[in-house]
Amino acid sequence: MSQGPRVLRPDRSQMSWGVVDLDSQLPPEHLARLVWSLVVDLDLSELYAGIKARDDVAGRPASDPALLLALWLYATMEGVGAARVLDRLCDYHAAYRWLCGGVPVNHNLLSEFRRESGALLDRLLTQSLTGLIAEGIITPEEVAIDGTKVRARAGRSSLAQGKRLAKLEAAVAQRVAALKSEVDDEAAAAERRRQERALRAAQEHQARLQRARERLAELDQEKEERAKRHAKEEAAKSAPSVSTSDPEARSMRLPDGSVHLAWNVQVATASGFIVAIEPTDRRNDSGLAMETVGQIERRCGTAPQRLLADGTAITQGEIEQLSQRHPGLQVYSPLPKEREDVTEETLRNRKSQRRHEPDAVKQWRALMASDEGKAVYRRRKLTEHAHARIKNRGFGRMPVHGIAKVRTVCLLYALAHNLLRAFWLRAAVT
Repeated sequence: MSQGPRVLRPDRSQMSWGVVDLDSQLPPEHLARLVWSLVVDLDLSELYAGIKARDDVAGRPASDPALLLALWLYATMEGVGAARVLDRLCDYHAAYRWLCGGVPVNHNLLSEFRRESGALLDRLLTQSLTGLIAEGIITPEEVAIDGTKVRARAGRSSLAQGKRLAKLEAAVAQRVAALKSEVDDEAAAAERRRQERALRAAQEHQARLQRARERLAELDQEKEERAKRHAKEEAAKSAPSVSTSDPEARSMRLPDGSVHLAWNVQVATASGFIVAIEPTDRRNDSGLAMETVGQIERRCGTAPQRLLADGTAITQGEIEQLSQRHPGLQVYSPLPKEREDVTEETLRNRKSQRRHEPDAVKQWRALMASDEGKAVYRRRKLTEHAHARIKNRGFGRMPVHGIAKVRTVCLLYALAHNLLRAFWLRAAVT
């Protein structure tokens, strides 16, 4: 008589002991090890200075700031931008568990660290660029600048005009008042904490609506200023609206033609590395070159000798200003297209205008009319490689609200991108 198969069935009620060697879970060349080896060498004294738990002071030890920074850098490389997702990964993913090394973290701690680390990340980006330049990996003589649109953490349904915003403000104010009256100091601890969390959430919503009201007033003022110059065009447009989720974000047209609430992030690259990054609420890149060059100079210690920018990223006025501030800087930007089927009078006017242009603009025109200038400008397309790499890691949509937090995320992406690129270049040499 045939016998049934003999199998090992799971017995989940059976008690057992498990021994986990975290260090054996990752190969020696794993990226998480690289991240940790670099983070532990950074100067994080300002973060350690803020820790209240000391040898002579009672209190629970704090999670190591170096660990939190390493977690966010590695998560950014892996395209993880949400604190809750990172929290879950620290529980079951081998690489994140190795980084934690048994240190407890939670999404609130991770979110607070990222929110408060903007100044630190700014300093670390500058220090890392200084080191890469000294090592000869980056040559900042030639820099390409370009903007990339990144969707905000807000949908079009959050847009509101004056009337709807007023209704929302009244409703939230009523809810805050009701929650304040419900908070009971004599209630059980768990219930009181729940009441306090609900009140804080309502008050944060109220603060966002207040910022939205202020932002709407700014947009109304901008519309009035534009109407003085273009009355008919502004009259045809609808009244300004603002997002109640992220008041600082603006509706922008993305490269695929769709319109979403987004940020216009200015990125400058040299030798494939990000040497400057700054989010803005501007719909186009025009007029932002001076600020970008200023940031490049601050981070790299010197202004570039060659600046590559597309036709919408720099104006003729900025070309003149840059020549005055940085006499040795040459701008490589395509000449604007001009109609050829025009009258003789139009041609004479053009020639007259060209004769009265500043010398810097005349030199730019001559440079871009030459084969050498066109050849140099073609290298500007290399900056798209950096954009593509950070977009492939989740940079297409921001996981946070507000331009200050968005800037922190941008700095994280810049650091992560530069860290990976330096690692690849060094590995290629060895």
